[in-house]
Amino acid sequence: MPEAEITRKTKETQITAKIKTNSENPMFIGTTGIGFFDHMLNSFCVHGGFELNLQMSGDLNVDCHHTVEDVGIILGRLFYELREKGKNINRFGSAYIPMDEALAFCAVDAGGRAYLVYDVPVKSDKIGEYDTQMTKEFFYAFAVNSAATIHIKSLYGENDHHKVEAVFKAFAKAMKEAYEPKTGPVLSTKGVL
Repeated sequence: MPEAEITRKTKETQITAKIKTNSENPMFIGTTGIGFFDHMLNSFCVHGGFELNLQMSGDLNVDCHHTVEDVGIILGRLFYELREKGKNINRFGSAYIPMDEALAFCAVDAGGRAYLVYDVPVKSDKIGEYDTQMTKEFFYAFAVNSAATIHIKSLYGENDHHKVEAVFKAFAKAMKEAYEPKTGPVLSTKGVL
C-alpha cells in the first residue's frame, strides 16, 4: 500500500498530512474546519480508495481561501511524492460521475506536466461556509503541486452541492485509475514520467 507524508507550515496554515492509496479502509480523518470541504475530501477518499489523515489549523477568521488552497498544495505534493516513489503508474485516468441531476467529468494525466482546465459554472457564492470559487483554486493548487494535467467539466446540473460533489467524485475515480501501479515499460515516449 503506497503512502506518503508531508508537513507544511506558513503564517496562514499549519498542515501535516499522510495518505495511503489502495486502502482497505478509505476515509478522511481530521478536519479543515470547513464542513462542506471536509465532506468533499471524504468523498474523494472513499471513491478513490484513499486514506487521508489531515491535522491542520488555518486562518478561518479571515476566510476559507488559505485553508482550501493549502490543502490543495499539500495533497498535490503527496501525490507527487507517491508518483516519484512508485515510478511506474497507469498515468492516465478518467471518469464520468452522476449525482442526481448533475453529471461531471474528470480526466487526469499524471505524467509530470502541470495544467488545469476547469469548467464548472455555479450559481451559489457559498455552500455552507465553503466559498464555491475556491473549488477551482483547490484543483489549480493540486495540479501545480502534483505536476499533473487535470481536466474537469460539469456537463450539467442545477444544484451546486450536487455539481461540486460530482466533480470531486469524478476526480477521485480518475486519480485512482491514474495512480494505480503497473508493470512493464513506463507510459512515456521519453522513458520517464
